[in-house]
Amino acid sequence: MERKFARRTEGLVQSDIRRMTRECEKVMGINLGQGICDQPTAPLIKAAASEAIASDRSTYSKFEGIDLLRRRISAKASAYNGIDCDPDTQVIVTVGSTGAFAIACLALLDSGDEAIVFSPYYSYHVNLIRMCGGIPIFVPLEPPSWRFEPSALESAFTRRTRLVVINTPCNPCGKVFTEPELRLIGDLCRRGGALAITDEIYEYILFEGRRHVSLASLPGMADHTVTLSGFSKTYSMTGWRLGYAIAPPDIAARMGVLNDLLYICAPTPLQHGVAAAFDLPDSYYEEMRAAYGMKREMLVSACRDAGMKPFVPEGAYYFLADISGLGLKNDREASAFLLATTGIATVPGGSFHADPENGSQQVRLCFAKQLPELEEACRRLRRRSS
Repeated sequence: MERKFARRTEGLVQSDIRRMTRECEKVMGINLGQGICDQPTAPLIKAAASEAIASDRSTYSKFEGIDLLRRRISAKASAYNGIDCDPDTQVIVTVGSTGAFAIACLALLDSGDEAIVFSPYYSYHVNLIRMCGGIPIFVPLEPPSWRFEPSALESAFTRRTRLVVINTPCNPCGKVFTEPELRLIGDLCRRGGALAITDEIYEYILFEGRRHVSLASLPGMADHTVTLSGFSKTYSMTGWRLGYAIAPPDIAARMGVLNDLLYICAPTPLQHGVAAAFDLPDSYYEEMRAAYGMKREMLVSACRDAGMKPFVPEGAYYFLADISGLGLKNDREASAFLLATTGIATVPGGSFHADPENGSQQVRLCFAKQLPELEEACRRLRRRSS
């Protein structure tokens, strides 16, 4: 019998990120593909979550999240992001930042609406836009600096443009959008009557003294921006699935109803746990940035020694590397070759580009690994080249 599926699922397949993780597990390899971030969570956060579980804080929370966590998110947004928001009407705790993106798209996109996306992009963003009936319109980011042409962005706007999606720092290329770039995006959004969704999940992972700028903090943009972030990357807890959205009250209200409909609420005891994250000292973030900076340099150097040309990231913990020097046909062959010869998983670059051909000579690597495992990965890459 031929099974009938909903049209919204057409074209949806397992991501290359997930696929390469499974292939890596088969050979007991080192996964530099998926951003699993397999490092220890801060003891203070684990203790707070354990105490919440032991105290039976196990019932549903409000669909927008527990009061304590929303208040702490609001205070952090003001101090770090320059975004003033009411914790009672503008903050929603979600099942990961991806859950926040899903309810934002469901709240804001109708079938046929256009959403501008910078390419290379995070594939989950594009797939969720399409699943909601939206049409992604791509603006290319050009290596090695991953800048975009202002004229290309301006020409992407049409009367059907509803959203502009910005991921800063960016997965997969590590681009950090500058304030002038964000001001241009904001001006075009206001002029065209569009909204911006900014995914800022890597906001603390910055290199060479770069500063994170939130679009919603810029003049006139608070009412035109949905800001997404979360705890997975900063605090090494990707499996906890906790994120949040900050939005104008009318948008937050609609997103909150959808959050209730899809998820009821984020896991209550874990919400109490991550609330403690805001008690960590500034040194936590400084040490994290320094550690990732060191790991970035290690993997970039090993890739160069192995015959690849890495595009050094400005932020986040991924980068794309040009593999044309390996003498292989394309990105998929290169990922398969590296896994077979070194036991190291990467992600084919084409899966991050509007035109897969633009990424056909690239792979994505992740350096969010514990140091001994990353050192071994670097040794394996260098052995392959010797």
